[in-house]
Amino acid sequence: MINSNVPLVAPDEENFIIDLLNAPASIEVLTKLIEIDPFKLSRPRRIDYLAALEKQSGWLQAHLQKAIIAVAGDEPTESENLFSGVDDFEREEVATALRLSAGTAQIKIDVARTLNQHLPNVTAALGAGEISAAHANVIAREVEQVIRQGIDPEKIIEIEKAAIAHAEFHTPAQVANKVRSTIAKLAPQEFEEVVNKAFETRKVEIYPQSDGMSTILALLPAVDAQTVFMAIEKIARTDFENADEKSKNTNIESDIRTIDMKRADALTKLASQFLNSTVSENKTHRRPVTLNLTLDLPTLIGLQNNPGQLAGYGAIPASIARELARDAKWRRFITDPVTGNLLDFGRESYEPPQALIDFLIARDRTCRFPGCRQPAHRADIDHAQAWEDGGHTSAQNLGVLCRRHHLLKTHGGWKLTSNADGSCKWISPLGKEYFVPARRIDEVA
Repeated sequence: MINSNVPLVAPDEENFIIDLLNAPASIEVLTKLIEIDPFKLSRPRRIDYLAALEKQSGWLQAHLQKAIIAVAGDEPTESENLFSGVDDFEREEVATALRLSAGTAQIKIDVARTLNQHLPNVTAALGAGEISAAHANVIAREVEQVIRQGIDPEKIIEIEKAAIAHAEFHTPAQVANKVRSTIAKLAPQEFEEVVNKAFETRKVEIYPQSDGMSTILALLPAVDAQTVFMAIEKIARTDFENADEKSKNTNIESDIRTIDMKRADALTKLASQFLNSTVSENKTHRRPVTLNLTLDLPTLIGLQNNPGQLAGYGAIPASIARELARDAKWRRFITDPVTGNLLDFGRESYEPPQALIDFLIARDRTCRFPGCRQPAHRADIDHAQAWEDGGHTSAQNLGVLCRRHHLLKTHGGWKLTSNADGSCKWISPLGKEYFVPARRIDEVA
């Protein structure tokens, strides 16, 4: 049996790792590191090997920032008309090339510009491998807003120095806090303006997770966040007290949920109560707000246990799908038995406009632009070939696009070709082609 603490390479090779760790980041050093098998190193040297690779990663990320600037430009592009926004074209080019969401691509562009134009010391530290890309990103994002407020360049240098020094022994989140506190001390007026501006960025987002779960992220002003949490806490505590009292009177086992579980259930309870009280209001595409679940008939009646597909999320267990289906209103969908693509939805014609809308929302499920996950029920119904150019109002020529990508196609130079199965091809203003395949009805979009 091999003792993993004993080096499997010669001592001079062990010391070689230390030399590579301390060497300036470069392609030569990276090449030498890649030639080493870390499993043949002693435990301490494996840690040094990991740190050395991370150092090279920072160097590579510095070059990546330059590449992003080469595509997006040093400065944000101005809106050319009422229908386009800042960086519309550049953002989508970066997003499609790197397979990112538009929002993530814009963040990368903003970070690259901030590093390249305003943070030379941070950029140099990243290129030398002295800080990680994560550290550089948080520094750039924290400083970006006060730069826009016109902070004194001399103060930026002080902030850079404090951040780089703090990064040596602290995590990116800790460095972000350090930058924030340094800004508040050195530039209190700009800091207050940034806080006021941040109020306009409040939002709520949802992110699918594994195992039938999702994360809801709410970015709120601190006071509002406390208000929401107090309401959740009150419901959770009230439910706990009621359940505890009931168990005492009936000799039933007490509620075994943790307080975190109770808070999660309380949030769902708040939303459910509101939806139940406003069932006939807030319609989109002439339909009330609904949960769309796809489930095959054998599973519905208990003969099979195939997973259901929850729109906007993906696969959920058959037991949960059947529970959701108990009080549901059902619509019939017909799919191709080979491809799984949606063919029809149980009607012989598309005469009623609502029928065609229902079909398109069920088929596309999200915006058809590459990487966009904007739900179909919040998006526009778009003619791939414009009606005035002879385009038909048909399932082949129609599809779902969020408002931003709808405007990019109509006024931003992006071209779209639509196919009968729901697949489509996009061509960017720079001539790059991106194919979006048809979406099986039993798979998450």
